[in-house]
Amino acid sequence: MIIAIDGPAAAGKGTLAQNLAKHFKYAFLDTGRLYRAVGYAVLQAGKDPSDKTEATKAAKAFDPKSINQILSNPALREEATGNAASKVAVIPSVREVLLQLQRDFAEHPFFEDGTPAKGAVLDGRDIGTVVCPKADVKFFVTASAEVRTDRRFKELKDAGKPADYDVILKDIKERDERDSKRATAPLKPAEDAYVLDTSNMNATQAYQAALDFIAINHA
Repeated sequence: MIIAIDGPAAAGKGTLAQNLAKHFKYAFLDTGRLYRAVGYAVLQAGKDPSDKTEATKAAKAFDPKSINQILSNPALREEATGNAASKVAVIPSVREVLLQLQRDFAEHPFFEDGTPAKGAVLDGRDIGTVVCPKADVKFFVTASAEVRTDRRFKELKDAGKPADYDVILKDIKERDERDSKRATAPLKPAEDAYVLDTSNMNATQAYQAALDFIAINHA
């Protein structure tokens, strides 16, 4: 079984994806971290993340069986890795390689320890529309820009990091605009996706709503 979860930043899709994966004992793949992993691999090799050949080579080295172990590396959260990720993410050949990796993982998912799973939950922005258009269950998790800003602001404050509400709101709105209007794989719900608006939900309520939908529609 394949569960596809898409949506904008800070809508709660990552938490929902992990909760569903844990509930069903499925493997989870955070597809956004794949580009960070490629960027990090290129940096570790002492190469330029903008180098198409090096970035594509790094992406091709990944394997579905070991990818979750690679994605668990805390270094992927570092700012330098994020900067590298933004450079490799615009390279068409890298996107093509990672698209196939995501599809392979969905068809043959693995847990972090390398053992196979009976299902997969993929979290991203184009899983239901591009990566796995035939996924068994599709969710598009969203929330108002203001609610998502509140969440990100609180997250940064709780982590002891500087946070400016107006700057975060501006960034979220600009990212939404870019993601929804990009030519390749724009951010939008799949036609058969269940749109889950979490503006007035906490993580537990969103999780229960998703479970209820699956129980009714995929018994």
